Amino acid sequence: MGFKVAVLGATGVVGSEVLKILEERKFPIKELKLLASKSGGRTIKFRGEDIKVEAVSEEAFKGVEIAFFAAGGSVSLEWAPKAAAKGVVIIDKTSAYREDPDVPLIIPEVNPHHLSQHKKKGIISSPNCSTIPMVLVLKPINDAAKVKRVVVSTYQSVSGAGLAAMNEMEEQSRDFLAGRELKRKKFVHRIAFNLIPHIDSFLPDGYTKEELKMINETRKIMDLPDLRISPTTVRVPVLISHSEAVNIETEKPCDASRARELLSKAPGIKIVDDPAHALYPMPVDCAGKDETFVGRLRNDPSVKYGINLWLSCDNLRKGAALNAVQIAELFL
Repeated sequence: MGFKVAVLGATGVVGSEVLKILEERKFPIKELKLLASKSGGRTIKFRGEDIKVEAVSEEAFKGVEIAFFAAGGSVSLEWAPKAAAKGVVIIDKTSAYREDPDVPLIIPEVNPHHLSQHKKKGIISSPNCSTIPMVLVLKPINDAAKVKRVVVSTYQSVSGAGLAAMNEMEEQSRDFLAGRELKRKKFVHRIAFNLIPHIDSFLPDGYTKEELKMINETRKIMDLPDLRISPTTVRVPVLISHSEAVNIETEKPCDASRARELLSKAPGIKIVDDPAHALYPMPVDCAGKDETFVGRLRNDPSVKYGINLWLSCDNLRKGAALNAVQIAELFL
């Protein structure tokens, strides 16, 4: 038993992670097609076999049943409809279809009941890497106490901007320490030993598209179209794992103790919260892990019912590739 599976964007940082997780979780594959948006020719090892990467084409999707798309939004917009027309179920990790009302936006632990909506276009979308960990935390708290308002500041690693961004940070760090001139290609400012409060392009109201994604995606996933969310997204000089400071105001009573109890039972979450022994989530400890780590749980004294918390999550795994593979498992 197995399926014919394709990965578009197989040579990129998220596509590579998809392949790693498909192998780790023993996803039922009888044939694997590796595709690239620009050119093929490379060879990638999967389950001990060398598989050649092909340039994407309509012919490449012949007989494919499930395809993971991780090659950028413009590539998904071009190729997802063509592949879906051939009967392929698309699991798209890009931003191309996240806000499309006819495409379900899925976090399996949160809204599996939305999955059937894929039938209209044959496409299933996976949320942004900053949205996923926050919504995993909001879900159990909302079920118990109805979330009223969320204020979130993100600390997003450079891997969220791709392999070129990771290389740029490493090169800038070496050059800075050696006293050499720093070169910028991927980021508008230097990222080494710096923070950049600017992810994606700015909108007329002063927010960025990344911040708007967090608002719109959260509302869609949670079926809360009027949920008040105020985000600030920041790029930080960390290779892997995003972190977030989240302030949650609820309509019903939910103090830090109750929130800790709820989150400790929630799927995909691990509590690391012992400040007396300097235990709290940190990016370095989350890299390579599947869970979203939550700590620094404390009451917010400025509102009637409110809590603050801190989370960290490997953005390449649960924030991207793992969530996509879990969607495929849920679909099957």
